[in-house]
Amino acid sequence: QVQLVESGGGLVQAGGSLRLSCAASGSIFRIDAMGWYRQAPGKQRELVARLWGAGSTNYADSVKGRFSISRDHAKNTVYLQMNSLKPEDTAVYYCNALQSWVDYWGQGTQVTVSS
Repeated sequence: QVQLVESGGGLVQAGGSLRLSCAASGSIFRIDAMGWYRQAPGKQRELVARLWGAGSTNYADSVKGRFSISRDHAKNTVYLQMNSLKPEDTAVYYCNALQSWVDYWGQGTQVTVSS
């Protein structure tokens, strides 16, 4: 079992920045990937960014060049640096851990970008 706790959401103006954090605990030694998803009202949950254990990354086209995912292994924490935020980035952001093809989720943190 993996437990995930997110922090760092909030309200920001368009063009601003936020950094989300996700602290992992529990059986973290076999995590294959960690990432961030988001879900806007009336829309499906979508992948924002994912960081694999070997260091490769995946980003949604809509955030490439603006968002960056990173991990601090010593703190068992993954970060999502979000720059040049747009109103369409408004959503609940969920931390995700993939372990042996099982998904674990955090409780979500709200990000609201005002125009």
